Amino acid sequence: MKVKVCGITKAEQLKLLIEGGADYAGFIFYERSPRFVGNKLDARTVRETGKGIKKVGVFVNAPLSQVLQIIKDYGLDVAQLHGDETPDYCATVRESAVVIKAFRIGDGVGLFDTVARYEYVCDYFLFDTAGAEYGGTGKLFDWALLSQYPFKTPFFLSGGIGPSHAEAVMELGLPALYAVDVNSKFETAPGVKNMDQVHAFINNIKHSPVK
Repeated sequence: MKVKVCGITKAEQLKLLIEGGADYAGFIFYERSPRFVGNKLDARTVRETGKGIKKVGVFVNAPLSQVLQIIKDYGLDVAQLHGDETPDYCATVRESAVVIKAFRIGDGVGLFDTVARYEYVCDYFLFDTAGAEYGGTGKLFDWALLSQYPFKTPFFLSGGIGPSHAEAVMELGLPALYAVDVNSKFETAPGVKNMDQVHAFINNIKHSPVK
């Protein structure tokens, strides 16, 4: 199981994330997010400090040219598309980076019909809790909705996952579940992580006896 920690805004916490064994660090490039990284970490710092971890840029309906430029400037490995991006848009971004397409889950009605359109243009999917605004809600959704997941594309599980959820995630037994994505439940303030909690969670995931 891989671990992605999203909403990183501090260079020293990025270093600690790498030391703690995280697989992905997420940087939010959505200006309406309280974790917007654009005015907190410059591109050179992310490129140089982020060696040794996969760097993920999170975008919401951003102009394609902007996304491609940020991928280049920040040395991003992955683009996470969290808005209403089309399959064609995803395919174009995929020429420059690995693509994660996020889907927000409410009652699950029609979910897989929507996801099917993206099956061959994305490397991973991510499932998050639906809310009034784009971005995280800090709330869990009903994970049972993924029990009938019909696709081969591996996915990230997101949405309100906290320090106490490591065992429950590992017990899901979903073959396509590739990674867990955490954010606000590990924070002391938006964009500021409790790194002791983060490291403990990573350790629990990585060394869980649950297969």
